Amino acid sequence: MSDVQWTNGQFGAEDFRIEQGALRPITGALWTAPDATSQTPLVLCGHGASGDRYQAPIPHLARRFGTERGWSVLSIDGPVHGLRQVGVGGREAFAEEMQSKTSQDDMVSDWRRGVATMADERQLGQRALGYFGLSMGTIFGIPLLASELQITASAIGLCGSNSIGRYLGGRLLADAAAITHPLVFIMQLEDELFDRAGYLDLFDALASHDKRLHANPGLHAEVPAEEIAYVFDFLSNHLGEMPPSPSTLLAT
Repeated sequence: MSDVQWTNGQFGAEDFRIEQGALRPITGALWTAPDATSQTPLVLCGHGASGDRYQAPIPHLARRFGTERGWSVLSIDGPVHGLRQVGVGGREAFAEEMQSKTSQDDMVSDWRRGVATMADERQLGQRALGYFGLSMGTIFGIPLLASELQITASAIGLCGSNSIGRYLGGRLLADAAAITHPLVFIMQLEDELFDRAGYLDLFDALASHDKRLHANPGLHAEVPAEEIAYVFDFLSNHLGEMPPSPSTLLAT
């Protein structure tokens, strides 16, 4: 008998729950493109500390990847978020969760189990994997990207190595040095949670030769919509079989 339970979700997705015995269950959402196969990319989406598997812009990206690229999208709830909410949930519960020294490793394990389950149950994500995750999605995303899971390209950011993240900065800097795939890193110049120095330290620590820093005016949550459009284009170009852009052609 399968250890995965499927139910109707929101925004055209299916919700799932993966039982893990004595460990906490993994809960999330899967958007499956109509023509998706084992050879079409799967995009993983992590959310922020105040949200869950459906936090914007995840449903928007899932719709675009599904309708325009024919790809599927997998999003899982954070450790104390969504269908796994503990106490009041959100940032308050997350702050308590991060006192555990195993929190990041536990989420990496959850992601890897989720990806393996989608490969077994739906034959998804066996050719290429992309990743999108800002803020808490980067706090957990960087250890995931540094793991043995083969990510082709990613979009991360809204995170630094100090300020509110001082207690986890050392781990993020160490893991960043193991990340070599193409990526875009999004920064907010007036971020009230992470300062500019921490942002730049984390960006500099990333070992990727192809890495782009996008800095925008505004507070932590004020990421402009055009950045999300760029994330779609960036991941599409790196995960798909797309021709080079005109700017690339002019440079050759």
